[in-house]
Amino acid sequence: MSAPVWLAFLVASAAGAVARYAVDRRVGTPRGTLAVNVAGSFILGLVTGFGLYHGLTSDIRFIAGTGFCGAFTTFSTFSLEVLLLVDRRRTREAVRYVVASVVGGLGAAAIGLVLASA
Repeated sequence: MSAPVWLAFLVASAAGAVARYAVDRRVGTPRGTLAVNVAGSFILGLVTGFGLYHGLTSDIRFIAGTGFCGAFTTFSTFSLEVLLLVDRRRTREAVRYVVASVVGGLGAAAIGLVLASA
């Protein structure tokens, strides 16, 4: 890959990390983590759909998908938050959080993919 693509990737990654921090500070955890993971899944669904159905270049998919979405979303924080809820004996809340994250993420990605296919 060319230097401009790598530079754009770094900028997108930085923007994703800053956006995640801003959402998390504004909304709080674990709601902030849920929000960024669902939103990131939607964005990745769009990016993938535009790549599959409209010829979005692999460079742009790399920059937006891997760069921005990779830094914006966070599986490790989600995992830690679930474990902390369980440790605090808030098991029902942990289960709801897991279900909301998985169903919300898959649903958001599917919606993005469908919207991009039009």
